[in-house]
Amino acid sequence: MDHGSQELIERTRSGDSTALGELLIRHLNALRGYLRLRCGSALREHESCSDLAQSVCREVLQDIGDFEYRGEAAFRRWLFETAERKLKDRARYWGRAKRDLKQVDPVIIDANDSGLLSCYASFCSPSQGAIMREELARIERAFDQLSQHQREVILLSRVVGMTTEDIAQHVGRTTEYTRVLLSRGLAKLAMLLGQKPRA
Repeated sequence: MDHGSQELIERTRSGDSTALGELLIRHLNALRGYLRLRCGSALREHESCSDLAQSVCREVLQDIGDFEYRGEAAFRRWLFETAERKLKDRARYWGRAKRDLKQVDPVIIDANDSGLLSCYASFCSPSQGAIMREELARIERAFDQLSQHQREVILLSRVVGMTTEDIAQHVGRTTEYTRVLLSRGLAKLAMLLGQKPRA
């Protein structure tokens, strides 16, 4: 898979627009899940994760020529760093305009959005018998109840795919502290969802 991603990036740099599309499709579910969970409940109600993901993908397309390929993990990290900047831009937009989010029509989750459930399955066990929209909302409500640090390490570990050592360096903590934080966060999430903790 790593070699395939490198080939797609090289094809993209040479002007093959379909190659970047193939590359981004590989990460689209994770990207959309990351955006929804990272933006928090208030912004999530009024920002479409599909629109945000498309905007991130457009930025990646514009900047791919500046990206130096160092493996699949490096590409994923670059993609999610772009997503993080997008979320900060949207937060500044709402803050600068002093918009009252309660005055804005809420965004409705696509009832057929199985991609988000497949992303969330990386850190919990979604119910296959539940109505998809209700299950997505239930998982997101539980995720919102975790501490900010727990949410961050779960996303970096299970969605972005970073190692515990890399996460520890990223958040400025020891590896052991990060490992415990991740374990406790997953355990708390499982408890909130009425599930057994995932390893």
